[in-house]
Amino acid sequence: MGTTHPTGAGRPPTADAAGVTMPLIGFGTHPMRGEQATEAVLTAFSVGYRLVDTATRYRNEAAVGAALAATDVPRSDLFVTTKMPPDQVGRERLTLEQSLTALGCDHLDLWLIHWPPGGHPGVTSWREFVRARDEGLVKAIGVSNYPVGLIDALHRETGVYPAVNQVQWGPGDHDPRFAEAMRERGVVLSAHSPLRSTDLDHSVLLDVARRHGRSPRDVVLAWNLHHRVAITVKSAHRDRMEHNMSAAGLTLSPADVKAIDGLSTVTGGN
Repeated sequence: MGTTHPTGAGRPPTADAAGVTMPLIGFGTHPMRGEQATEAVLTAFSVGYRLVDTATRYRNEAAVGAALAATDVPRSDLFVTTKMPPDQVGRERLTLEQSLTALGCDHLDLWLIHWPPGGHPGVTSWREFVRARDEGLVKAIGVSNYPVGLIDALHRETGVYPAVNQVQWGPGDHDPRFAEAMRERGVVLSAHSPLRSTDLDHSVLLDVARRHGRSPRDVVLAWNLHHRVAITVKSAHRDRMEHNMSAAGLTLSPADVKAIDGLSTVTGGN
């Protein structure tokens, strides 16, 4: 797990998430809703995105479902992710059924626990996630915003590690020890906000971008992909969607990566 495959011509990179092929570049739908969300997802599919990321809490699953119903892209080529909010503990199966109905799907490709319920690992919920996976309603299961200790608690109680852990991740959040802990456990690290915590005007990013003839935004996205971190990017505008997707074609040098790693503000990071 966690192996990234080379990018083919016009094809974004992928990772192995517990035996399920997962695109490393996904289209995020928060905070879009209604027709705007539907049109944005359809545009993203036409640009080449194949992973669409939503959540029960986003209140746009039905809008995403409308795009899934309208697109010419086969469902088998798409990767649909949604998330259960932690206040739905005890209602896991109902929440999943409601998500499937809203999305118009008979299965999810990835289902995440959106946050640790009450700061706890959510073992009872995780058992329901495992059951849903074993029944074929979900191909892969994971978590979001989980520290290492809570991930280990899930495994200790159930014998199953999450396939994915989706967290805020960018140069400022870079923590090599956390990333290595995820790799050791076979957990794909996914960045839901790869640009949120990043100073795009930092001299290091500006210098790398200038030398490559790209934008600092491109550099940050390419840096994540270099570290085998999945990225979820969002925009309602086609030109920005295309620009974000093009980051898969930017290859950073080891010196570039080391310099960007040094922007980390995490204690114990670089």
